[in-house]
Amino acid sequence: MVDYHAANNQPSAGGVQTYMEQENDWDRDLLLDPAWEKQQRKTFTAWCNSHLRKAGTQIENIEEDFRDGLKLMLLLEVISGERLAKPERGKMRVHKINNVNKALDFIASKGVKLVSIGAEEIVDGNAKMTLGMIWTIILRFAIQDISVEETSAKEGLLLWCQRKTAPYKNVNVQNFHISWKDGLAFNALIHRHRPDLIDYDSLRKDDPVHNLNNAFEVAEKHLDIPKMLDAEDIVNTARPDEKAIMTYVSSFYHAFSGAQKAETAANRICKVLAVNQENEQMMEDYEKLASELLEWIRRTIPWLENRTQEKTVNEMQAKQEDFRDYRCVHKPPKVQEKCQLEISFNTLQTKLRLSNRPAFMPSEGRMVSDINGAWHTLEGAEKGYEEWILSEIRRLERLEHLAEKFHQKAAIHQSWTDGKEAMLTQKDYETSTLSEVKALLRKHEAFESDLAAHQDRVEQIAAIAQELNELDYYDSASVNACCQKICDQWDVLGALTQSRKESLERTEKQLESIDELYLEYAKRAAPFNNWMEGAMEDLQDMFIVHNIEEIQGLITAHEQFKSTLSEANKEREAIQAIQAEVQKIAQSNGIKLSGGNPYTTITPESIDSKWEKAMAMVPQRDAALQEELNKQNSNDSLRATFATQANTVGAYIQAKMEEIGRISIEMNGTLEDQLTSLKDYQKNIMSYMPEINKLEGYHQLIQEALIFDNQYTAYTMEHLRVGWEQLLTTIARTINEVENQILTRDAKGISQEQLYEYRASFNHFDKDHSGALMAEEFKACLISLGYDVENDKQGDGEFARIMGIVDPNGSGAVTFQAFIDFMSRETTDTDTADQVIASFKILAGDKNFITAEELRRELPPDQAEYCIARMAPYTGPDGAPGALDYMSFSTALYGESDL
Repeated sequence: MVDYHAANNQPSAGGVQTYMEQENDWDRDLLLDPAWEKQQRKTFTAWCNSHLRKAGTQIENIEEDFRDGLKLMLLLEVISGERLAKPERGKMRVHKINNVNKALDFIASKGVKLVSIGAEEIVDGNAKMTLGMIWTIILRFAIQDISVEETSAKEGLLLWCQRKTAPYKNVNVQNFHISWKDGLAFNALIHRHRPDLIDYDSLRKDDPVHNLNNAFEVAEKHLDIPKMLDAEDIVNTARPDEKAIMTYVSSFYHAFSGAQKAETAANRICKVLAVNQENEQMMEDYEKLASELLEWIRRTIPWLENRTQEKTVNEMQAKQEDFRDYRCVHKPPKVQEKCQLEISFNTLQTKLRLSNRPAFMPSEGRMVSDINGAWHTLEGAEKGYEEWILSEIRRLERLEHLAEKFHQKAAIHQSWTDGKEAMLTQKDYETSTLSEVKALLRKHEAFESDLAAHQDRVEQIAAIAQELNELDYYDSASVNACCQKICDQWDVLGALTQSRKESLERTEKQLESIDELYLEYAKRAAPFNNWMEGAMEDLQDMFIVHNIEEIQGLITAHEQFKSTLSEANKEREAIQAIQAEVQKIAQSNGIKLSGGNPYTTITPESIDSKWEKAMAMVPQRDAALQEELNKQNSNDSLRATFATQANTVGAYIQAKMEEIGRISIEMNGTLEDQLTSLKDYQKNIMSYMPEINKLEGYHQLIQEALIFDNQYTAYTMEHLRVGWEQLLTTIARTINEVENQILTRDAKGISQEQLYEYRASFNHFDKDHSGALMAEEFKACLISLGYDVENDKQGDGEFARIMGIVDPNGSGAVTFQAFIDFMSRETTDTDTADQVIASFKILAGDKNFITAEELRRELPPDQAEYCIARMAPYTGPDGAPGALDYMSFSTALYGESDL
């Protein structure tokens, strides 16, 4: 049954008086109509008994059983929940009148004006007055407090019936008499609230008795509403009694009002729990994506920090290709993941602020700042790895060149030293004549000149070996062994040379015949021969250059060398003339020459042979230098091509970065229009990607050509990649900012005009178009919006409170999103922990705890189980088995430690 106590304990005298005056059209003459009087007797008797049975009694005859006032007073105590004055138990008429007066006085104390109803008439059993009094009680305690959309009593009850039955066919409630005759309205009310009890589609409008009895029986059996009407009486009466119908319908209103409150409370809880579940899922997604990105960075950095050296240029170029594959294939998806992670984090924080939840704090080490720090470390490792690869390629290229040069010079030196030790250790001077000894001595002097000339080559070999060691050449051991062998052999040759010289000088006094021509030939032939060997060595020398200036320098040096060939040829002819003079003197004097020139092993034939070889090498050198010049010209063309594309792309990125900065400040139209424009702008930017890929292709050609500098542009591929990534990230962040503004507007109910006003005020005071307001700019903006903060001092007063909200980190700058969040918080309401607790209390039937059974009955299954899994057991003194603490659960939803 319905409990009227809460509604009736605080009467409103003015409201009751007004309504009772409206209902004072009680026409007692209508009671003379037997049909209406019968309906009222039956309905009012059933209504009284529905309350009297709570006190263990009932009435049979409404005008007889209230005559002594005892059951009348008991009825008022039951429906009001208050104690009346003690009744008099006497049987005399005066005792009965006093009891009825006590009841009537109590009714009058509730603000009800009784018209023409006296105790004597009730005691005398006046049916008209008794029914009128009971109707007055029903109006006051069952109908008066019904209110729908600021209507009251009869109008409110009628409006409630109309709304509940509106969706049903053949039901049109316009009054409380003929609109109910076919019984469909009663069935529609029950079906609307308890569809499991009524098969509405099976009911027929032409069978009113069945419809009425079906509704009366279901209400009595399942809703605890006693049967107050008779189906046949209603059907057979042209106009059923309005008061009887209203009394019975009011019982439905009170029976279902509790269910309505529970439904509203359940909806509120469902809404709050749905928001919480969505936020938790976003938090889990953020944690997962952040962990995966950080793990990828953690695995990648050691690879980028690996400095294991390779032995050849080709091996290092393979590493360079792996790095290029990482930059173009593996890293771009991670850049997108990082951008999406920041967007998800910002969206989650916005949703938490809008739902009055505490800000999301990711697990330790997974903050956006931590990810940015790790990303910065990754990019630093990338830069260092790329620089190391280029440095290693240069080093290995230099090493290969030096190693080849070392082995070439060592082979020439080895060829020169062959037989020198045997020559220096022979004892031929012991059996020679004086002239032969003198010849041997001159020959030895020529050898010393030759030895001195080769000293420079030995020093070059040692210097190259030292440089190979310093550059960590992988085969340094064999180089060092070869160099050490050459140096040891050189020391032996020096010692042997000195020893032979001393021996010859001791016998020189005994030998006087010296062939001056041979000596002169030897002295001039040896340096010339050494010059030719040096020239041949230079003509065969390997070279490596990186630009046109270097190759032109080599070409200039080669031209200078060719300019000296005329003088060298004259020297060759002069040397050959000496030998010719020897032959002429010998022939003139009949001298038989035994063997060759005693002072040198250099023959005219060997000089001519080396000269021819050297002359043949000159055009070969010309061709090699010209080929390298063509290569450098091609490389320079590659530089110019890359520079043209890089300058175009760099200017485009810089222009678009400036343009997106202006767009974010100067955007007009609705937020949806702005979002559409930004996404179109983003597509336009992405259409420029082929130009970036074209530049990447030029850069690959540059690297494959081993070009390490470019004087035609200040841009590097790395700078342009970073700029392009920053441009895409800035556009994505601007789009996310507009999406969050839309989310804030829709969640907070902010109108488009308010957003325009906020944007106009913000942009007006953002003088430098930085997208943020400094403290003084923000204060001026607040003053323009009507906030009284003009006289607040720094760090004090209302302005300090507001700055604490919009700038919690104390950066001194206020972003537009923080400004919008503050203004929406100032102008709209959100659910609070108190409201959620009040909703749970309704579902719990006003208890301080709730049970799992109640949660499953009132909430959808998934949200009921969500609450059961997270609610702590209730520990209060008034608890029961299985009781759950909904108060601490509600406060935890909003991050509060106490209610």
